[in-house]
Amino acid sequence: MAGLVGIFIAAMMAGLNTRVGALALADVRGALGFGLDDASWLTTAYSAGELIAMPFAAWFAITLSLRRFELWMLGSCALLAVILPFIHDLNLLLTLRFVQGIACGTTIPLLMMAALKFLPAPIRLYGLALYAMTATFAPNLSIWLAGYWTDGLFDWRWVYWQIIPLALIAGLLVGWGLPREPIQIARFGQANWSGMACGVPALGLITVALDQGVRLDWFHSPLITLSLVAGLALLAVYLLTEWYHPSPFIKLQILGRRNLGLGCTLFFCLLVVLMSSSLLPASFLGPLQNYRPLQMASIGLIVALPQLVLGPVVALLLYQKWIDARLVFALGLLLIALACFCGAQLTSDWNREQFVVVQTLQAFGQPMAVVSMLFLVTSVVQPPEGPYVSGTINTLRAFGSLAGAAVVGQLMTVRGRFHGEMLLDHAALTDNALALEPSQLMDLIGQQSQVLSIADAYRVLGILALVLIPLVLRLTYIPAPDVRAASPSTSPSSSSHG
Repeated sequence: MAGLVGIFIAAMMAGLNTRVGALALADVRGALGFGLDDASWLTTAYSAGELIAMPFAAWFAITLSLRRFELWMLGSCALLAVILPFIHDLNLLLTLRFVQGIACGTTIPLLMMAALKFLPAPIRLYGLALYAMTATFAPNLSIWLAGYWTDGLFDWRWVYWQIIPLALIAGLLVGWGLPREPIQIARFGQANWSGMACGVPALGLITVALDQGVRLDWFHSPLITLSLVAGLALLAVYLLTEWYHPSPFIKLQILGRRNLGLGCTLFFCLLVVLMSSSLLPASFLGPLQNYRPLQMASIGLIVALPQLVLGPVVALLLYQKWIDARLVFALGLLLIALACFCGAQLTSDWNREQFVVVQTLQAFGQPMAVVSMLFLVTSVVQPPEGPYVSGTINTLRAFGSLAGAAVVGQLMTVRGRFHGEMLLDHAALTDNALALEPSQLMDLIGQQSQVLSIADAYRVLGILALVLIPLVLRLTYIPAPDVRAASPSTSPSSSSHG
């Protein structure tokens, strides 16, 4: 249990490192003297490393031993965090941030793998509730942390240093709590190395395309076009080799089970919908109302802090025999959709206070959806298959977050242009009855078009949440796990199905 807590802290550390670095990028850029375009690659480099690590983390953890591998990765994260603020060369900083992304990217899949491996069915859901917090708690807490480091302590270096205490605590717990196991050298000769040689560049290139696509205008950029075409081609080769290889890194065949195949699709779409709680309020309050991250902190904390209680409460609820996890999932999506439709009423007069109801609905809906989804997906998995499921779900998790940001960003760009043109036409028809200077008029149109585009994004994500509900009800019903199965005589395999 101490080792599992250490792995949980390591996963939370990785989630915070990802989001805080992105939120505080303007301060880091200003302190180091980088241009806007150049600095944007810092987020891309880290995200690429994180995504590359996820399909392969579980295999290396089994081969090298979970304890040894986790300690190596934590040590690498902490060491890089110490030196990153002192690097002023952009190329070196990009390289080190990429390596840190790889090290941190391994920790989140290992949390799910450990929860499935160490926890018996009667308490496994609580472990999955901890995992769910990496998708609900960490992204929203990051808004407050980013603001505190840059506007509270006035020291941007803590954007990188913040993970050092967490890495040390996690390392102590993992080192003390997990068993020492030998390296399984024989597994190195069995692995799908040719597939990995295609998979690593594929995931990196796709990250570049998704993360930089909106900024570089997608297929109008040769870099994005090449990255996407080459990335998808290499990914297809990688998946093909994984399908036929006797010892794959991720086992694609298990996606043939309805709850896994459909559940992973739902998880991917859910991650896109979850952009409505973190990305959209920040997109409005930051550029339009000139809020700094610390001033926006309460918006994130409304969602983040209740997760500490609501995650375990949802897990406890799913252990009740009269509860259908599919209905809990659907109700969670309904609350998220309701939050989005409330957000769609956005006007230029809104401030933090108007987001309270929207974020409160998100705080209740997110754990209901994510924890229920994890229960329905992992309940059809045997314990030996845990590493395969962990790699698959977490790769989709990283893809979903990148795709969600890209989809929402592109949607806001397209709708912003549309509303800008419509407003400009109306202004021309009124013959500028507002008696504004041309520059003032353009500023006003730009502001209003951005407000309308964010409202449209809320509306689209709300509709997507509603569309997912019928698919959720198509999942196979899984009865609640038997809490009495905690007796020593119960075998892991018999309890894995709940």
